[in-house]
Amino acid sequence: MTQAAPAARPLAMPTTLAFSTIALPLGALGIAAAVYLPPHLSAHLGVPLSIVGLAVATVRMLDLGVDPVLGLAMDRTRTRLGRYRVWILIGGPILMAAVYALFQAKAGIGAAYLIVWLLVFYLGNSILSLGHSAWAATLATEYHQRSRMFGILAAAGVVGAVILLLIPIATAHMGMQAAEGVRAQGWFILAIIPLVVGLACLATPEQVTPAPPEHFALRDYLSLITKPDLLRLFLAQMALTLGPGWMSALYMFFFTDSRGYSPEQASILLLVYVMAGIVGAPFTARMAMRFSKHRTLMVTTTAYSLGLCTVMILPKASMGWGMVMMFWEGFMAAGFDLMIRAMLADVADEVRLEQGQERLSLIYALNALAYKIAAAFAIGLTFPLLDAIGYVAKDGAVNTLQAIHGLELAYIVGPIVFVMLGGACVLGWKLDAAKHADIRRQLAERDAHYAEAPVIESFGAEPAIAVPPEGRSG
Repeated sequence: MTQAAPAARPLAMPTTLAFSTIALPLGALGIAAAVYLPPHLSAHLGVPLSIVGLAVATVRMLDLGVDPVLGLAMDRTRTRLGRYRVWILIGGPILMAAVYALFQAKAGIGAAYLIVWLLVFYLGNSILSLGHSAWAATLATEYHQRSRMFGILAAAGVVGAVILLLIPIATAHMGMQAAEGVRAQGWFILAIIPLVVGLACLATPEQVTPAPPEHFALRDYLSLITKPDLLRLFLAQMALTLGPGWMSALYMFFFTDSRGYSPEQASILLLVYVMAGIVGAPFTARMAMRFSKHRTLMVTTTAYSLGLCTVMILPKASMGWGMVMMFWEGFMAAGFDLMIRAMLADVADEVRLEQGQERLSLIYALNALAYKIAAAFAIGLTFPLLDAIGYVAKDGAVNTLQAIHGLELAYIVGPIVFVMLGGACVLGWKLDAAKHADIRRQLAERDAHYAEAPVIESFGAEPAIAVPPEGRSG
């Protein structure tokens, strides 16, 4: 009789923290690319809003086929460095090249330059984020462990975003122009990518799931696209990216021209929003461990939307009320991506039980399509919309009351609808802790029929030699 393997112990906290550092540049880039880079390109480098929106939307559409290919490649990767470690080492330098080209760009660049370097940027970002998420899911295999793991990763991403937000505030106090603050953000990201990639790859073990020889079956991949739970998470990811992403694209315009804040005050409020995630992410993870992931997601999306309803009734240019509102929004938003990534890992276990093969990277890659489509629409729709309503984004421009009113409607109405839709996508979710525990039990029993999972303890270590069950003594 084959005995089930014992439940995996949680990864030691120092190792988890070292591994989570990869989220620092990813979190920083999420804010920089959504909030600071597009206005920087238009206001400081002279690229028209419509060109920025067109370039981002074009690249997002071209980039849609990249993630599934990366997911397939990662799931089939076998090297003496591990499966995901080698991809992390590849993604870091690619991302660094793109960050330099975009954040240190000079005035006069055109659509071709933007499209090329945005393609490189999203390629490097995809490799790093896909590899990090999939690696994390193999390090935490139990239902509640995953809430803990992805909660720590989310908090680390928030820390990276907070540091990034402090940079333009610091440069403004030093008398530097806004454009210099954006370039300083780029230098910060360039500096930390090699540090965190090296630390994570040196400190983190990697376990490769045992499996029989794989034969490509198109029906297995088609079944992922049509699997109801994955479709629901795909739609939830799209809605919960489009809502906050829509707001991010309009944030600086809205808070300065509609609510009367200075750019520095708007940056401080955004900092409060992001810093709230340091508290919100662990709280959301603890809440999910108590009440389940899908219920937690529905609660946080509802609370986020209710908070956004208050933005137009608060006094203009009030830092006190603005901080309260932004803290509430950031606290609730911290759980969106965290819950979806943890739920995806649970569904990936179910898929592995059904198909007998690892599809974890591919599942994350397919879900990343939702993020990319929504992110493309967030800028690809909002910036041309501002052009259509007559809003002028150039420094020193004076906009009409009608244009400001259109900006206000664009900032509030769409995000509330999308965020509430994202929460509704997981109504009636069935894959809870009890069902997932049974799936893991069956996987452990089946895995024992193959070889022991080889564990690569650190960068460059020799993998453990797998011994087939029938070859063991006793």
